[in-house]
Amino acid sequence: MISINIDFLTNHPDKINEVSEMVFKEFVVKTGSRKKFEDVVNHFSNTKNNTFPITLIALENGKCLGTVSIFDNDLAIRDMYKPWLASLYTKPEHRGRGVGEKLVAKTIDVVKELGFNELYLRTEDASNYYRSRGWTYLETVSDDKYEKIDVFKIQCI
Repeated sequence: MISINIDFLTNHPDKINEVSEMVFKEFVVKTGSRKKFEDVVNHFSNTKNNTFPITLIALENGKCLGTVSIFDNDLAIRDMYKPWLASLYTKPEHRGRGVGEKLVAKTIDVVKELGFNELYLRTEDASNYYRSRGWTYLETVSDDKYEKIDVFKIQCI
């Protein structure tokens, strides 16, 4: 049986374009952002493994199955919360195999190693997913782009 390995994107520069494509299609195009693909590639080319932004990828037999990032802030109107889980994405053909859960678990480990006790996230459409996985609902807010953003946190213990 092949196991899924979670590692820093910085250790796999050959996966930057693939991760950029996933995030661009899911979180840029679908949200109507004006960000260009080159901007996304540039962002992922400059992630770190011990300071934000940090990006992790799920690998199986050399294939990238999904990704997640950690940002200092992912919601300008809530800058008192930090850090944030962001851009969790598993390729559709690999969903239902626990890839997302493994990415989140490693994210929590990384955040804890960096000295944080809590991790936050925002979602416009996946509240039930996070609630069912132990995240605590904090509030629903609006910004200039979205009417309803649910904010969650989880303890990193």
